[in-house]
Amino acid sequence: AGGARYEGTIRRNPRDQDEIKVGVFTGNGNSDRGPRPDIVANIKAQDADLLFFSGDQSYDHLHHTAAWLQFGRQFGEIVKDRPTITIPDDHDVGQGNLWGANGKVSASAAGDDGGYFMPLSYVNMVQRAQTSHLPDPYDPTPIQRAIAVYYTSLNVGGIDFAIIEDRKFKTGPKGLVPQQGPRSDHINDPAYDRASVDLPEAQLLGSRQLKFLREWGQDWTGAEMKAVLSQTVFAGGASLHGGQKNRLLADLDSNGWPQSGRAAALREIRRFFGIHLAGDQHLATIIHHGINDWDDACFSFCCPSIVNYYGRWWWPEEKPLNGPRHAKLPFTGRFYDGFGNKLGMHAYANPTPDNYMAAGYGLVRFKKSTRQITMECWPRHVDVTRPEARQFDGWPMTIRQEDNYARKPMAWLPRLEIKGQEDPVVQVINEADDEIVYTLRIKGRSFRPKVFQVGTYTLKVGEGSRQKVIKNVPSIDEPSAATLKVDL
Repeated sequence: AGGARYEGTIRRNPRDQDEIKVGVFTGNGNSDRGPRPDIVANIKAQDADLLFFSGDQSYDHLHHTAAWLQFGRQFGEIVKDRPTITIPDDHDVGQGNLWGANGKVSASAAGDDGGYFMPLSYVNMVQRAQTSHLPDPYDPTPIQRAIAVYYTSLNVGGIDFAIIEDRKFKTGPKGLVPQQGPRSDHINDPAYDRASVDLPEAQLLGSRQLKFLREWGQDWTGAEMKAVLSQTVFAGGASLHGGQKNRLLADLDSNGWPQSGRAAALREIRRFFGIHLAGDQHLATIIHHGINDWDDACFSFCCPSIVNYYGRWWWPEEKPLNGPRHAKLPFTGRFYDGFGNKLGMHAYANPTPDNYMAAGYGLVRFKKSTRQITMECWPRHVDVTRPEARQFDGWPMTIRQEDNYARKPMAWLPRLEIKGQEDPVVQVINEADDEIVYTLRIKGRSFRPKVFQVGTYTLKVGEGSRQKVIKNVPSIDEPSAATLKVDL
C-alpha cells in the first residue's frame, strides 16, 4: 500500500496490420529541459507502432542517470505504451564525438583519436540503461576493455529492423588522416585530395557487423520488408556547421568516411533492399545513396533533432549534376559529397528562425500490401490533427521497396511464375563467384529478377522445406517473354 505505480500497455505484435508506423527521433538537446508535449501529443494522434531514438537522448556528459530520468519524464507517456528502441550516441557516453575504435581509451573528450574517454564503468552503465531492453545481441562478445555490444534485430509487424552500432568500431581520424582544417575531423582545405583520406586500415562498421548484416539480411523468416537503424547516415550531408559562415568540405564524424567502409555497408544493405533510418546530423535529409553510380544503393532518412541547438545546413557550392529536383528546394539533385561519394539529395530541412531551427521528428510508414515506404518530417509545435498542419518542404516522400537497390541491370533472368505459396522469398546467387546478389520477399507470385553481370545464376525460391533450388539459369539481355515455372 502506498507504493508508486507507473502503468503502460504491452502491445501485441501488429502482424495483421497493413501499415507499420515508426517514430524516428534524435538530439534531445538540454538547452530546453522542459517537457515535449507537442511531440507526445502528435505521436499519440499518429499512433506509432514503434519508437526509435537514434542517439543523444542525453547531453549531460557527466550525469547520465539524471538525464535518463529526465528523458523518461519527457517521453514516458508514449514510451510506456509502445515498443521503443533507444541507442546511445556520442553525447550519451560523455563525448563531443565518438569513433569507438573497438573500445580503446581516448585521450580526450573530443574522441578524435578513437576510443572512449569516460571510464569503462560509465560507458557500460549508459549502454545498460539505454539498450538492456533490446533483444539479445547477435554476437555478445565484448570489444576491448569488456565494453558490451548491443547490435541486434527486432521484428515488429513483419518489418524486420537491424539495429547497428556505427560508432563502436569506427576508426578515429587523429594521427591517421593529416589534419587539413581547424581540427582533425573537419576538412576545409580547398586543395585536399578526397581519395587520400580513404585509408585501407580505417574501419566503419567493422567485420563483425558486416557479417551480421550479411546473415540477417538473407533471413526473411516472418519478414516482409527490412530496414536498418543506426546513429548517422552514410554520407556527408551537411555543408555548413554551427553557423552559415562555417563551411566544411568534409566532416570525418559523418559516415561518408571512410569511403570504403561506407561502400561495404551500403552493399550489404542494398542486398536486402533495406532503407536506412538514422539521426545525429541535426539536419533532416532524404538521400538516395550511390556507390559506383548514382542511386545504385539504398535510401536513407535522417530525422531532425528534437532540440536543434547546433545548426547544420545542406548548402553546396556546386550545382547539381542532374536527377530529381524539388520546386521549393534549390539544392536537390545529384551531388558528390565532400568525400567524393555519390548522393542524390531529395529533401533537406535547413534551419531558420521561422521553423524552430528545423527541430522536429520523423515518422516512417511501411505499407506491406504495396511495399511502399513513406517518410514524413514534422516540425516542432505543429499539431498534426489540424487541417492546416504542414511538414517540412520536401516531405512526405514515398518510395518503393525495390528503390533501395535501384542499380541498373546488365541482364535479366526469366520471369518466375510461382505456384503453391503467396509472397515467397527469392534469392539470386551469381555462380561465377557464388556471391549472393540479393534476397527479397516478393509481392505476389510473379517476379522477374534483374542481375548485374552476364552469366549463369542459382535461384532459391521459397523457405525451409518448401524451398526450391534451381541452378544454371542463364541470363538474358533484356526482359522478354521467357518464364520459369516454380511449384512449391
